Amino acid sequence: MEPDRKVQDRQRNERPFNRRAFLRSGIIFSGAALTGVGLLHGTETEKKSEEKEAEVGPPEDLMREHGVLKRVLLIYGEVLRRIDAKQDFPPEALADAAGIIRSFVEDYHEKLEEDFLFPRFEKANQLVDLVRVLREQHQAGRRVTDITMRFANLQSLKNESERAQLVDSTRQFIRMYNPHEAREDTVLFPAFRKIVSPHEFDSLGEDFEKKEDELFGDDGFEKMVDKVASIEKRFGIYDLAQFTPKI
Repeated sequence: MEPDRKVQDRQRNERPFNRRAFLRSGIIFSGAALTGVGLLHGTETEKKSEEKEAEVGPPEDLMREHGVLKRVLLIYGEVLRRIDAKQDFPPEALADAAGIIRSFVEDYHEKLEEDFLFPRFEKANQLVDLVRVLREQHQAGRRVTDITMRFANLQSLKNESERAQLVDSTRQFIRMYNPHEAREDTVLFPAFRKIVSPHEFDSLGEDFEKKEDELFGDDGFEKMVDKVASIEKRFGIYDLAQFTPKI
């Protein structure tokens, strides 16, 4: 009886190793033709898990939208440079850039922050002073955008007073939003995971995606990036290589 027990113990000890080796082989050879319903099911589950991990979470989603904002700020900077240098530029392109700020940044991106992020920080009594300033800056930014949209036309550019207001509003917008988005990216967004549960975090990601699809259709972010790129081309600042220092 003793030898039999030894054999049984050895078999039990070997089973976990064999299963792990089998699973590892399933991962390594996942592209090959595999047989067995159980293995196929396991591979499919693993694939779905990897896809879920690859999904963009709420903070990352907001950060990449900041990339759209940053590119519009660069367009605004080019407008100021041309006005200072008394160089022509297409005013309708500036109007289109301000339109992206209004529709994508203010009415969508900032609304997400105001509806879903700020209240949760306030409820958790975390970063409340920062949230207060960010909220105030959102309101100030909308007032500035109103001015930019009003004077982003050829007639206003020919009017000294209106051109001065356009320049002032554009400069104020750039000056405020560079530190605004930087503070959100480095302080607010990284702290968000700490004040919500994993389930709530995932649920918000789905809510963000639904809102984006509702307002801009499928691939809304990609469409907005394409619009920004089109405006950059009209200003001649799309080619990234032109910004490389010649040293």
